Amino acid sequence: MTPRNIAKAKIGDCFYVPIIDAKGGLINDPVMLKLAEDQFWLSIADSDVLLYAMGLALGRGMDVDIIEPDINTLSIQGPKAEDLLASIFGEKIRDIGFFKYGWIEFKGTRQLMARSGYSRQGGFEIYLQGGHLGSALWDTIWEAGLPFNISPGCPNLIERIEGGLFSYGNEMTRENNPFEIGHGKFCVVDGSIDYIGRAALQKIAAEGVNREIRGITFGGDPCPTCSTPWPVFSAERQVGQITSGIWSPRLKKNIGQSMVDRDFWDPGQAVTVVLPNGNIRGGNVVALPIR
Repeated sequence: MTPRNIAKAKIGDCFYVPIIDAKGGLINDPVMLKLAEDQFWLSIADSDVLLYAMGLALGRGMDVDIIEPDINTLSIQGPKAEDLLASIFGEKIRDIGFFKYGWIEFKGTRQLMARSGYSRQGGFEIYLQGGHLGSALWDTIWEAGLPFNISPGCPNLIERIEGGLFSYGNEMTRENNPFEIGHGKFCVVDGSIDYIGRAALQKIAAEGVNREIRGITFGGDPCPTCSTPWPVFSAERQVGQITSGIWSPRLKKNIGQSMVDRDFWDPGQAVTVVLPNGNIRGGNVVALPIR
């Protein structure tokens, strides 16, 4: 399913693994956790993988069990996350490396905690086995977090765009391949491993891509939330479309992420962005993350 060489993964590792179809299109971009030599979890993005995996296993006659376990993920992010969780689960959690996981005890159960999350601020994710423990875990972290000024939240759109974090269904779909979103480093194309879409990905790698994900900054008043793509032009030619956009208070300008055509993707390229109300804003292509 993935062009990444997961044979290099060790127990305790979390691997980002693009999952592609026969044409090299992205089906999902989950985090894979290796629990044992013959057991893996996939923490998936916003698309289905279960039926795809089951279909491949059935078609290839594999002797594997593919299930959706009773796992619920709670993300604790931010500069105080480590101190908070250490106060609850002990100092050993400080030894968990980036994109690694360890085990904690909660209510007499053994639970997995990974140093990962959909944020550039750093933090942890708890993979809670057993939905019946969800309320108790939330209450425990909430009460312990009050001295740390904890608050509930969700992935921050401003931080996500500034930090160059992509959202499946926005920045990438099956119409995109890993190279277009800068994830060629996760793809083995030398023929040393087999996977669905290998020939297609080898061809893409050899020929290069015609578009790549970039940041775009543009002026004017704070833009609305980008719910449908906004066209990006250079002169009279459309050269991309913003798929996630927002006003950045830190940068004092509007920011977005866009697939941009090859001849126009260099940082500094002047572009215009057309908002849903027809308002035209001047801007520039910038590298990701947006500084």
